[in-house]
Amino acid sequence: MRTLPKLITTLPLAMVMGSAVAEESTFNLNIPAQPLAAAIEAVSKQTGLQPFYADGALVGKKSSALKGNFSKREAMEKLLAQSGLDYTFTGDNTVAVKAATDKPGQKSAKKTEDPLVLDTLTIKAQKSNVDQPFGTYLDHSKIALARTAVSDTAQMLQGTPGVSFSRGGGISSRPVIHGLADDRLRVQVDGMNLISACANHMNPALSYVAPSSVLSAQVLAGITPVSMGGDSIGGTIRVNSADPEFAETGAAPLIKGQASTFYRTNGDARGGNIAASIANEHAELKYTGSTVQSRNYKAGGNFTTTNTKNGNDVVASSAYKSENQSLSLALRNDDHLAVIKVGQQNIPYQAFPNVRMDMTGDDSWFANVFTRSRFDWGNIETRAYHEDAQHKMNFLEDKLTTPTRSMPMDTHGVNQGLSVKANIDITNKHLLTVGSEYQRYRLDDWWDPLGPNPMIMMQGPGPFWNINGGHRDRIDLFTEWEGRWNQQWLTQLGARVGAVEMNAGNVMDYGVITPEARSVNSQNRKQTDINIDWTALARYTPNDMQTYELGASRKTRSPNLYERFAWSRGRTMGMMTMPMSMFMNNWVGDANGYVGDINLKPEVAHTVSATANWHDADQENWETKITPFYTHVENYIDARLCQPANGVTCTSPSGGFNLLQLANFDAHLFGVDVSGSKLLVDTGKYGSLTGKTVLNYVRGKNNDTGSNLYQQMPFNATVALEHRRGGWSNTIETQIVAPKTDVQAVRLEPRTAGYALLNLRSSYTWKHLRIDGGIDNLLDKNYALPLGGTYIGEKSIAGTAVPGMGRSFNVGMTINY
Repeated sequence: MRTLPKLITTLPLAMVMGSAVAEESTFNLNIPAQPLAAAIEAVSKQTGLQPFYADGALVGKKSSALKGNFSKREAMEKLLAQSGLDYTFTGDNTVAVKAATDKPGQKSAKKTEDPLVLDTLTIKAQKSNVDQPFGTYLDHSKIALARTAVSDTAQMLQGTPGVSFSRGGGISSRPVIHGLADDRLRVQVDGMNLISACANHMNPALSYVAPSSVLSAQVLAGITPVSMGGDSIGGTIRVNSADPEFAETGAAPLIKGQASTFYRTNGDARGGNIAASIANEHAELKYTGSTVQSRNYKAGGNFTTTNTKNGNDVVASSAYKSENQSLSLALRNDDHLAVIKVGQQNIPYQAFPNVRMDMTGDDSWFANVFTRSRFDWGNIETRAYHEDAQHKMNFLEDKLTTPTRSMPMDTHGVNQGLSVKANIDITNKHLLTVGSEYQRYRLDDWWDPLGPNPMIMMQGPGPFWNINGGHRDRIDLFTEWEGRWNQQWLTQLGARVGAVEMNAGNVMDYGVITPEARSVNSQNRKQTDINIDWTALARYTPNDMQTYELGASRKTRSPNLYERFAWSRGRTMGMMTMPMSMFMNNWVGDANGYVGDINLKPEVAHTVSATANWHDADQENWETKITPFYTHVENYIDARLCQPANGVTCTSPSGGFNLLQLANFDAHLFGVDVSGSKLLVDTGKYGSLTGKTVLNYVRGKNNDTGSNLYQQMPFNATVALEHRRGGWSNTIETQIVAPKTDVQAVRLEPRTAGYALLNLRSSYTWKHLRIDGGIDNLLDKNYALPLGGTYIGEKSIAGTAVPGMGRSFNVGMTINY
């Protein structure tokens, strides 16, 4: 078996499909100078060339710009001209990128030594829509650092323009893009459209994947093409694990592995992961596994006076534990690829400081099958997946106000999907994409009784059916045309039409058909929505130093099952109505009670966005990017005070919270994202020093009520200095957030003060070893999370916002072989 250094230096690590060289036909290319990995993938998309390269080989390298007509060979020659890398064509459409070999009579620019191995995972093969307008790819080095720095996959997107977070449990943050969150976004994990199976949305899509499994992440914060997302009105987030990697023809099996561990002092958080794979030229088998756990974390100081089981600087109900495993088999033959992946997640517990319940168990598994076939005219991609989630809620220790307090709640969700997409090369300048998606979702949500007596709260002869036999079926058809007219102009037009059918079965209140349940059961609950989306995008690149993008879209989202079918306003006992059931439906973290509405209409968003990008000709010295946006939403689903219905009058609860019902309103959102970077110093002796900044601003208004929309992030900025020298990478970062004064009164959203945080991070890579270290919140600032919701970690009392984490020393280590 070859050792890893020898294997890397004897690249190509790729498919070997013959000895023929690439055809000399030419392609009209207009690819700006950018990170080398992104440039190579852009060439792949436009020419059909399939590139392969070793782990970390392209990290930190930039490409030259490509403008004009190039053959595949000429394109690779120019892209790699200043990179110190070489290439070898291993077939008509496959190329391996490798370390440059010195020509006779020339001296190597660097002394001979084993190459650095930055990451065992390999970015390879074609990634569609790499240069998609309004899109942002996470930097590969940032992803590698985040694998040991965070336990919450959503937090890997921190610092992305336009993105903020609605906090929940330790691994269950929900991303917010331009003021829109949760089901309003299209979040895909390895191409699967995942759905939260919980009345409190404790298991959002990104909580199903561990940070250690993420290789690439793409955020489309402006306009999302119809081919990349439907049934959503906000942006799109696409998170993917590693593509398969095969051995060379005739070579020994390719065996690779990775093991890492980390520790963070705040919360005593610790965990680790392993990955191992074996492959020949036609098949790859890969296993990944990870585990993480943490106790309650501490704020930067006392933030409450209501804690009794914990100190007043401890964020009660913030502990968690999670375990993930996956096994994949990849098969290839000529121009055909198939990947079969199965995975399992077990979360024994995850407490929530802003929800009345805690997760006391979450067991899920999935199967995901993907195929891609290349033809002379383009390619076809198919995907079929199945996800099964068994979710349990009750009270963990911090919320046990009495030793016997209990309220078991169960949810079972089954999510199945099928998609087919064809990319057709009409000409070398025009691409037509057509496809279809089908999603079938089933949900049961029930609460078992504590006893048989219906005259006692949470007791009765049977369960409380929150949602019984809920189903949500969606089928979409879409088409999209992309034209690259010349070196300056790119346009894209798309349309999608979809049908969403929803229904639910009869309900009961702990086995009793109450008058309210009888009224609900008598209603026609079947709903069918016909949704139409369209997008129009244009990019203009007048020269090497500026790019302009403009887009407009109409996007539609049907309500989720809880928004339409959460039915109970409370149980009437004598002269009182107990609203307990309303408090159990809360997926926004404000501790209020909610009831849905069967007759909710789909949300329809009309968005206009533009981007101006100025930079130096090689995109290596400086860059400034500005993206303003405006969105008008018809039938925006918002909250109002609960009104009597189905024979029940909502009562005012104790503790200062509100009972709310969902309704459609007219709303608008607007804002701007600004990002920039400047290379300050670049010397061979001291390395490079780069300054980076990201600024975000968003406002949202309910046009009918005049109130602010919920969870709108105040103005915030991130300013960082990044130093790189050889295997060293160091960052000093400041996060600045303005006071949150624009709050939604009806939800009792807490105001928060402004703050500034100072973070330090460092990593060193040497051969097969990577060491990460950092200090988050170096000055131990005591601050509240603007989108963290209301703190009820021990007692349900309104008025206090969930605090952020205090100072934490973090270390991690990764070994590759």
